Amino acid sequence: MIEKSLKSIEYNVITNMLSQYCVFNENKEKALKLVPMTDIGDVTESLLCTDTVVSYILKYGSPSLDNAEGCHGAVLHSEKGAMLSCAELLSVARMYRNFDRIKKWFFQYERNTDVMDWTIMSITENTQLEKIIFDSILSDNQVADTASDELYTIRKKIKGAESAVREKLEHIIRSSQYSKYLQEAVVTIRQNKFVVPVKAEYKGEISGTVHDVSSSGSTFFIEPSAVVELNSKIMQLHNEEQDEINKILTRLSNMIAQNAVMFFDSYEKILTVDMVIAKAKLAIKQNAVMPKINNDLKFSLKKARHPLIDSKKVVPTDIELGFSYDTMIITGPNTGGKTVSLKTAGLLCAMACTGMLIPAHESSSICVFDNILVDIGDEQSIEQSLSTFSGHMKNIGKILKLSNERSLVLMDELGAGTDPAEGAALALSIIEKLRSFGSKVMATTHYGELKIYALEEEGVQNASCEFNTQTLMPTYRIIMGVPGKSNAFYISQRLGIEDDIIENAKKHLSNDEKRLDSVLSQLEDLKKQLKAGQDEIEMLKDYAGNKMKQAEEKSNQLIKQAQAQADAITEKAKNDAQKVQDEAYRLSDELKVLQKQENMSAAQRLQKAREIARKDTAKLISMVDSEKEESIALPKVESVKKGDKVVIGSLNKQAVVQGPANKDGMVDVVAGIIKTKVHISDLYQDIAPKKKQSNKTGTRNVRGPRQNSVSSSATRSANTEINVIGLTVDEAILEVDRFLDNCFMNRFHTVYIIHGKGTGALRNGIHAFLKKHKHVSYFRLGVYGEGEAGVTVVELK
Repeated sequence: MIEKSLKSIEYNVITNMLSQYCVFNENKEKALKLVPMTDIGDVTESLLCTDTVVSYILKYGSPSLDNAEGCHGAVLHSEKGAMLSCAELLSVARMYRNFDRIKKWFFQYERNTDVMDWTIMSITENTQLEKIIFDSILSDNQVADTASDELYTIRKKIKGAESAVREKLEHIIRSSQYSKYLQEAVVTIRQNKFVVPVKAEYKGEISGTVHDVSSSGSTFFIEPSAVVELNSKIMQLHNEEQDEINKILTRLSNMIAQNAVMFFDSYEKILTVDMVIAKAKLAIKQNAVMPKINNDLKFSLKKARHPLIDSKKVVPTDIELGFSYDTMIITGPNTGGKTVSLKTAGLLCAMACTGMLIPAHESSSICVFDNILVDIGDEQSIEQSLSTFSGHMKNIGKILKLSNERSLVLMDELGAGTDPAEGAALALSIIEKLRSFGSKVMATTHYGELKIYALEEEGVQNASCEFNTQTLMPTYRIIMGVPGKSNAFYISQRLGIEDDIIENAKKHLSNDEKRLDSVLSQLEDLKKQLKAGQDEIEMLKDYAGNKMKQAEEKSNQLIKQAQAQADAITEKAKNDAQKVQDEAYRLSDELKVLQKQENMSAAQRLQKAREIARKDTAKLISMVDSEKEESIALPKVESVKKGDKVVIGSLNKQAVVQGPANKDGMVDVVAGIIKTKVHISDLYQDIAPKKKQSNKTGTRNVRGPRQNSVSSSATRSANTEINVIGLTVDEAILEVDRFLDNCFMNRFHTVYIIHGKGTGALRNGIHAFLKKHKHVSYFRLGVYGEGEAGVTVVELK
């Protein structure tokens, strides 16, 4: 890729933005030098990595990483046997902490199928060495007392000796004999020795060594002879302290050197991850998505936006090239957005090939070009001199030499700056030459000859930029199939040119030019109408698609529920049949035993058999004719007050009213632990079902109409929820584990764990368990209507 071409489409501005999101200095510099990749495999992998990290950041937030500046050089020095400073050791420890943090962040929910897994898994943290360094080094120039037993002992001796010196000097400065000789009654330090400030005229009155003199010469800082020996001992202890510190630093440096190979490998991996995270943060900032990748040398940008223009000012546009046409001629007024359209196409293709997501619709697709060749002159000067034309032609000459079938060529105002007739002819020739190479071409122009060329030539498409004639501002949306008008007369009139000048100018237009302008106006109006119709169709298609998707989801849900109910009924029937069979065998065995009892007469055995048959037959009948849950017709409520017991019809659940209905008919109710709002029309009187009475007429009991019938024994299904309130944490975890296994086997996706609010200990214990559970995809606390903080909602894999 040519750096000048990338700069022309403002790719360097994007890399500058990317650099600001990088944590490590090496990556900040590397981001500024990034160029688009030309291998489709590398591009696809890079985009997948960025897209994966975007989803992680949106779900779990960004990882907290430290710059750890200078750590790489510090480890290099340690390999050569150098003793590292406190600051260098801390920078290495911070990087080890980064290794640990990035792995915990990425694998916090045990994911192991993403494209980033191998890169992050190969990062080797060293928490032991990290802890040793942080425990031993307190700051960039301070070693902890606990770094070694010897250092602790030496520093304890230093404190003792310094206390002894201070006591002696305090005695001197407080004594009446010496206090009159002192400039000030304080103990200070000069040249690492404890001294007292003595007036110059009395310097001979105190025996000792002079270590310093004030700038005015009025004060001598003297070390009294009484503390010379103690000061010398302190100096000796300080030397021992420094020797011990050097030993500690050397030991830590050697430990780092021993782990240097794995450190460097992990360091390169975390630089890669940091760059991907930076791309993900930029994508989130730009509301960007991952496009599809194709190897057919064609791209389709749907609802694309230039990433450097305020999204409130730009209308998303569609740009495609390489499908039914390989060349696009964009026309329209000056400042109408033509150049921005070129930059948008080139910049988004370049961003995608660098592994950055693009601000467009997710249905967009891009291809991988070997070169993006650009000739854009941003100087919108009044004077188009020969030197400007020469500069453009020189640049286009380089483009012609580099172009091939894998090139995207973007040219702004092609052929401008010279005689219009010659410029138009030259522009046509350049476009035809590029097309002969197989290059994909986008060019802007004002020449009518190029508009006609696009209308007549196969594979060439006209396009225009939408322009708001009221605000004289471009919308940056491309309208395909229609050449643009310059709108020179209208814009000039809006900017203050007198009407008679405009009318006179129109007279100078040829009849052909007037007819062309009229046709273009009609085409533009028709195109706008067609575009509006297409937008409405797309909106209706999206709406219909969403409804169809919802219907399919509902249908699948009902099918699953029906299948589950059928399986449950089948299983119950099997169990009941087995019980009946077992009971029948038992009855048969009992009758056989009765027949063998010779001490009973035939009449007695017959009577006993009848009693056994009567009793056990009733038992068998009760097994196969188990009582079904009764549904009864419940009357609707007309009004409610606090404390009323009702049944929620749509949920078939009992509830207690918390207050009267509001003006919209909504009533606050509590069903179990769930508080919610229900319309009064969905509430029924809670009437407990009566026991079945014997039916003397011999007719069956018949249910009421389904729409007016509500079961009064409404209880929340145990299939998808479990209540562990009152259990200890260990007991609750056992129950929850068994519950999740059963739900997973039954292919439930969303389940509820009721733990109550309380102190939060039970909830925290369950949450800690859920984080490690193999069946859990993610979990959250309930929201209003689900039980809020008293319920945890779990999504299973």
